[in-house]
Amino acid sequence: MDKEHFPIFLVATPGLENALCNEAADLGFFEPKPVFGGVEISGGWRDVWRANLELRGAGRVLVRIDSFRASHLAQLDKRARAVAWGEVLRKDVPVRVEASCRKSKIYHSGAAAERVEKAIAQELGAPIESDAQIRVLVRIENDLCTISLDTSGEGLHRRGHKLEVNKAPMRETMAALLLRECGYTGDEPVLDPMCGSGTLVIEAAEMALGLKPGRTRPFAFEHLARFDPNEWAAMKQARGGKSTSFLFLGSDRDAGAIRMSLANAERAGTSSVTRFAQTPIDRLERPEGPAGLVIVNPPYGARIGDRKKLYPLYGALGQVLKARFSGWRVGMVTTDKALAQATGLAFGKPGESIDNNGLRISLYRTDVLA
Repeated sequence: MDKEHFPIFLVATPGLENALCNEAADLGFFEPKPVFGGVEISGGWRDVWRANLELRGAGRVLVRIDSFRASHLAQLDKRARAVAWGEVLRKDVPVRVEASCRKSKIYHSGAAAERVEKAIAQELGAPIESDAQIRVLVRIENDLCTISLDTSGEGLHRRGHKLEVNKAPMRETMAALLLRECGYTGDEPVLDPMCGSGTLVIEAAEMALGLKPGRTRPFAFEHLARFDPNEWAAMKQARGGKSTSFLFLGSDRDAGAIRMSLANAERAGTSSVTRFAQTPIDRLERPEGPAGLVIVNPPYGARIGDRKKLYPLYGALGQVLKARFSGWRVGMVTTDKALAQATGLAFGKPGESIDNNGLRISLYRTDVLA
């Protein structure tokens, strides 16, 4: 592994790889390339730290440590012992190994993980613990073994601010990429009329304020061999936030959702530019000021019977937006084309379907409403 330039993999929500690739390019990462499940870049450890700190859409940041062919466990054992573990891991920090095997002569993932654990313990001396924060990931596919290191720790959607959530909350990483896919860059107001715990509104406000998504949370890389706390502190302080003249608005018919949104916005540091109010759809009013983006993640209805009950809700939303939101444009997430059509809004063709925790969703977008 080259100490200064190595492969880095940015984990993406399936279906949003291109959106994450565009974000990585905008932030100046080296030659981002979308692949299934993520984006490939390359760089050094500073790039790893910055990716964790600044990328809004990445789920995790993995460093590729080594890759080699292995068709039996003895071969895996030998190659794993040759990895320069001391270049990336510390001998005083516990490690756990997770393995997966697919279409390979080595088919027992537990045995594969055990061989790599033994190599780390005996060659480096690091303790192996099942609940260790540092994860080494071993993937064996078609007899090709790829060893990666999870530098993030907890998933990057855990910004550290949204402590209160309603049922089936949207992940912040998905919210950020959906906003990008709607053309949002932080220079217009945003409104979510079914805001739940406030994820889309708070994410939009953070983007407008230039707040780094990883600014307050810890990361696994802080316990790795190459970590420099002084450089990391300087990186977090560089290129601070900015001001905005826009407001970011959320409403919901549920008082509990509004309470959660207010608390989450306070923790995120966006209270100065976010507003939340308990408002049913039929009483939704156009905000004063310039037009912007309405983005909404309505209930989908997991069962067909539930879905039929949602048509009136979607229809009411469409009627209110058409009647009161001239000049605004709309982005809406749903599982069902028929539900989108029930709004009566002139949506364009949706993009690639997105995997939202096993549900396939699509983003429907309008042009500016007449």
